[in-house]
Amino acid sequence: MNSTLSHVYRSHPIHIQPSNLPDFKSLSHLPDSYTWTAKDDLLFSASASNSNASLPIIDLSDPHVATRVGHACTTWGAFQITNHGVPLQLLEDIEFLTGNLFRLPVHRKLKAARGEDGISGYGVAPIASFFNKQMWSEGFTVVGSPLDHFHKLWPGYHHKYCGIIKEYEEHMQKLAAKLMRLALGSLGVEEKDIEGAGISSDFQGSQAAIQLNHYPICPEPDRAMGLAAHTDSTLMTILYQNNTAGLQVFRDDVGWITVPPVPGSLVVNVGDLLHILTNGIFQSVLHRARVNHLRSRFSMAYLWGPPSEQMISPLPKLIDPLQSALYPSLTWKQYLVTKATHFNQSLSFIRNYPSSGQIS
Repeated sequence: MNSTLSHVYRSHPIHIQPSNLPDFKSLSHLPDSYTWTAKDDLLFSASASNSNASLPIIDLSDPHVATRVGHACTTWGAFQITNHGVPLQLLEDIEFLTGNLFRLPVHRKLKAARGEDGISGYGVAPIASFFNKQMWSEGFTVVGSPLDHFHKLWPGYHHKYCGIIKEYEEHMQKLAAKLMRLALGSLGVEEKDIEGAGISSDFQGSQAAIQLNHYPICPEPDRAMGLAAHTDSTLMTILYQNNTAGLQVFRDDVGWITVPPVPGSLVVNVGDLLHILTNGIFQSVLHRARVNHLRSRFSMAYLWGPPSEQMISPLPKLIDPLQSALYPSLTWKQYLVTKATHFNQSLSFIRNYPSSGQIS
């Protein structure tokens, strides 16, 4: 995993609260700092869906898989996948690692705390600075090698856990590239169209982060938020979740729907950059995580994007010849800077600028 992505965050960091997370197990009541209302997030009280709508579940061995992936990206911006080729044992291993990490005492986890000018390590969600209230969760971000941090957490087992991360990353990278080809192929985009936009058709040089999340048992889950509503600043995010529900996605005509865990499946989210690349055809999905009072939830997200200096713009094949592109050309680095300032309004913000040089 290339370290350039962490350099982006160091140059233009999202200002993250200090890692002064509590021992969630010791809290029998929800502190005011963790109590959310609609004043803290306009979507907090948005109604849950009363319809039978559900996120599509797509079998990657289906002969019509490209069409199904494209339809899900267009209508939902998210879907679940089965028969994805990632070994079940590897999914169990990454869940085992995640559980072991977050079960460590707080003082041990803080040995691998995220630095104020970086992204890797233990701490609160990077989006925390956009909200006045705190989220009922803790996270660990891996960008580049986790060796130093894992050695601090597990002096005797760090090589084993580093091996799991490496293998997980390798499988996720291959899967992300496959999904990208299927999704773009559904729109009639060919390799020559991708290459013509200056992007490697095999997506070599892409960068990623792995985000491990823990949503502890909460004494008052209806008043708490595990992870507030947001879109991902990626091309695509691939999520594995344990057998505890909590992930929700939002669609204007439906409201919030819960994505129930399907054993062995993965959840795929369209990110902001794929929305830009397809000139707004694919939807960057708004999603969040809720908590409960019975079981902890773990999730492991693979946040996949292009090389940080790769220009991303709407593919010419997907632009109406009678109209201009909806978005300017910009790099992931530039977009992350924009997202660090404008958060969920970033896509609307950049639509007002004909060139990335005018974005600040």
